[in-house]
Amino acid sequence: MAARAPVSASSRLLESICKWYYSAAGFNKLGLVRDDTLYEDDDVKEAIRRLPDKLYDERVFRMKRALDLSLKHLILPENQWTKYEEDVRYLEPYLKEVIRERKEREEWEKK
Repeated sequence: MAARAPVSASSRLLESICKWYYSAAGFNKLGLVRDDTLYEDDDVKEAIRRLPDKLYDERVFRMKRALDLSLKHLILPENQWTKYEEDVRYLEPYLKEVIRERKEREEWEKK
């Protein structure tokens, strides 16, 4: 039982640091989620292209709203900020699939 306490304490500390950094990054104050801020290389662009219409439309809305707020030097009211617990990695499954396919294609081309 004693071995579990340090792991729990360290995981709580790590969780606290993650929450602090998430809030300090500032994108949540514009209504964005983590996947909205990814650098758009070829893999990310392909993953975005594969998004279902509903997820793509939600992404575009968040991006346009964030751009509008940024140009006006405003942030959303605090009750509309994206919370760490509510951040959904909606792009991750599509991105993993794209990366897997690219690596498979590279392996195939090596042969």
